Amino acid sequence: MEDSLAKLERIQTQILERISKLELSNSASLPQSTSTPIPSSTQNSAVGATEARLSAILLANGVKDFTFKRVASDYYDWSLDARRNALRAASIHHLCKSIVLVNTQAQSSVVDCSDRNNSKYYVVVVQYTARFNAEAVKNFLYSLNDGKIAKKKFNRVVGYAVRLAPEDTSIQLTGFEHNAVTCVGMKTDIPVIMDEAIEKLSPDFFWLGGGEVDLKLGIRTSEFISYAKPFIVSCSGS
Repeated sequence: MEDSLAKLERIQTQILERISKLELSNSASLPQSTSTPIPSSTQNSAVGATEARLSAILLANGVKDFTFKRVASDYYDWSLDARRNALRAASIHHLCKSIVLVNTQAQSSVVDCSDRNNSKYYVVVVQYTARFNAEAVKNFLYSLNDGKIAKKKFNRVVGYAVRLAPEDTSIQLTGFEHNAVTCVGMKTDIPVIMDEAIEKLSPDFFWLGGGEVDLKLGIRTSEFISYAKPFIVSCSGS
């Protein structure tokens, strides 16, 4: 019990240290120009429960190179260039999203995510600038199972709230609302598929949802891979 409390205290201390560094960084690096939309919340570094929870999960799993950033409520009305500027991402290609796939034609025995090779659900991480190729994912899963399961059993049904799935379905699977889905701290331990193009990004630090609509997570690609243990698949086109 004492060891667990000590570990929790260390994690909380690390979070507080990161918050202090972020506050100093924000105050020192805010641009003087007002030509680019800058979320008003960048001047309010108060850490909410979601950020604290996800930070604790990442730190407990050895992830150190990550950051959270608040964005404006109309963030999704902005161009990709404006979003990149607000997050100070390396390029628009470093902006990514998470898509939840649900296989509605899975065998009757497949009802959950207990078998990551043949799961009922998958989360796919792709770039906003890329065109998701569902057929590539279906072919990958088919090969993953040594061709033992018919391709028609890997039917693509998008469960990503921004696209086709009802919001309540996304919330049930991930615990995150519309435009907030992230691979960290999901309600369901859903296997992750990451598009190969993200692994090849330079610099190797990308952005994705952070658990709240106006919260984004930036993370070192190698550390994300170590944490999420995704299947890395070429599943997009330009």
